[in-house]
Amino acid sequence: MIDLDRRAIAHVLADRRWLVLTGAGVSTDSGIPDYRGPGSPARTPMTYQEFVRTPEGRQRYWARAHVGWSRMRGAEPNATHLALTRLQRAGRLTGLITQNVDGLHERAGHREVIDLHGRIDRVICLGCRDVTPRADLHTRLAALNPGYESRIGEIAPDGDVVLGVTDDFRVAACTTCRGDLKPDVVFFGENVPKDRVQRSYGLVEQAEALVVLGSSLQVMSGLRFVRAARKRDIPIIIVNRGATRADDLATLKVDAGCAETLAALAV
Repeated sequence: MIDLDRRAIAHVLADRRWLVLTGAGVSTDSGIPDYRGPGSPARTPMTYQEFVRTPEGRQRYWARAHVGWSRMRGAEPNATHLALTRLQRAGRLTGLITQNVDGLHERAGHREVIDLHGRIDRVICLGCRDVTPRADLHTRLAALNPGYESRIGEIAPDGDVVLGVTDDFRVAACTTCRGDLKPDVVFFGENVPKDRVQRSYGLVEQAEALVVLGSSLQVMSGLRFVRAARKRDIPIIIVNRGATRADDLATLKVDAGCAETLAALAV
């Protein structure tokens, strides 16, 4: 099957340079679960509105995120991240847009990645908008909550951990203005910054093909770029386990893993 897919992909791409759009399925081999892959349990991630509405909401989020960060920060780039870095170095790619917030593309050596939904390794103040490293906040939270990060819970896709009681967790404030801190990521119910969207559309305009890896494209933040590629009438290849919202737009849909598909292309 992969051999047939390899030939089909090679035929569609030919000598074209391509733009890559990645989703959570790219990072599952690094131990980070996804939201909508086959067999994934139902998830109810915190929305932006819930986060900003009450101190209790922020307390629940940061308690879970503090425990989860202890595990997520240890995730390493996998074969897909490394293959994409090799493709960039070989001049095959025109750009990479990721819906993931884990920073693994950059850790694999990829340059000029558009982190569409932000980065979990940064923290932003909702008051003064100061951006600081997540590692600094983790140290502060560990001091405020000794031993808390050793609690046990199922790790969730955004790097937090499912916990029961969290009302004993102490939340840290911004060291500059004492404002509320939020991970520098786009929550559900929050808009992707306009400059990132425009830069991404610019990459679609430059691309000779679009390859989607590991995304169900259920949210408009990624789907819109596939629709833009379709309007340009450039080839679209989607590699994802299970159906996506853009299967009808694809020139070729490959129902397989990202790493094995890229390996079959000998990259």
